[in-house]
Amino acid sequence: MKEDKKYVIGIDGGGSKTAAALADLHGKILTRVKTGPSNVNKIAFEQAINNISEVLNCVSQKYPKNKIAFIYVALAGGLERDNKKKAEIKNQLLKNSKLAWVFSKNIIVENDLLAAFCSGTEEKNGVLLIAGAGSISAGWKKGKEIIVGGWDYFLGDDGSGFWLGQKMLRAICRSLDGLTSKTLLNQIVFKKLKIKTRADLIKKIYQPNVVKTIISLAPLVDIAANKGDKAAKDILLEASNELAIRANLIIQKLNFQNKKFPLVLAGSVFNSKIILNQVKKEIKKFAPQVNFIRSKNEPVIGAIKLAIEQLKK
Repeated sequence: MKEDKKYVIGIDGGGSKTAAALADLHGKILTRVKTGPSNVNKIAFEQAINNISEVLNCVSQKYPKNKIAFIYVALAGGLERDNKKKAEIKNQLLKNSKLAWVFSKNIIVENDLLAAFCSGTEEKNGVLLIAGAGSISAGWKKGKEIIVGGWDYFLGDDGSGFWLGQKMLRAICRSLDGLTSKTLLNQIVFKKLKIKTRADLIKKIYQPNVVKTIISLAPLVDIAANKGDKAAKDILLEASNELAIRANLIIQKLNFQNKKFPLVLAGSVFNSKIILNQVKKEIKKFAPQVNFIRSKNEPVIGAIKLAIEQLKK
């Protein structure tokens, strides 16, 4: 079998979708597909397994299964702190009748951090700072891994989209109670939620889909801040400082302060120029030689790189 006739599959699974790509051994993407979520903390375990199985079969349907050399599955859901869960997911995938062509030797299930890092750089050592719906930071140096954050919505994830939305709602409630001055946030959030009263706000928030609703409000903080709203600016600056603190802690633990290293910034929160610039400023103070990378690739590209890398071991 010629080397260029072998393929690898990379998967990036999270709370909103599961993306898969199939590539040749040179990293050329030949096909991509997406399906439903696969974060086992957000949906039923069985459904997550079914979605991963579906995306694997869909992305590989036009290619000989015996020529798929490796599959790298990168998943959100706290796997960085739970090896038992990683093993359980892999075992269930191998037991799935729809994946009879997948063998233990050619599939690995991991957390999604390294894939996100590799989507932005070819370097092996460096730091990753994710601020999307949730937030987490990680770093690698000579085989050592450090992780800070990633405790999910109700235990932490400071600086995340959920955190921004929640902070904004609390600022609005304080303003409505007269504890703070009026803020533009009241107007834009009420308009977004299509509500008019305090009672409407309570009804809108205390619903089963509350997390999704709160995350959807996060971009409004940036809109209000850019219109000069002080409360919104304060929230963005606090978010920036919390994110920078976490990245700087990893930089310190890996002794990167006075060295050149890549720091990959990933997640929708960095679409805010206020947050992006403030985070860079605070980290630059601590690590002057840092090379910031705002990855243009999806994390599934990092999973492809890692799949190819596994074949070389």
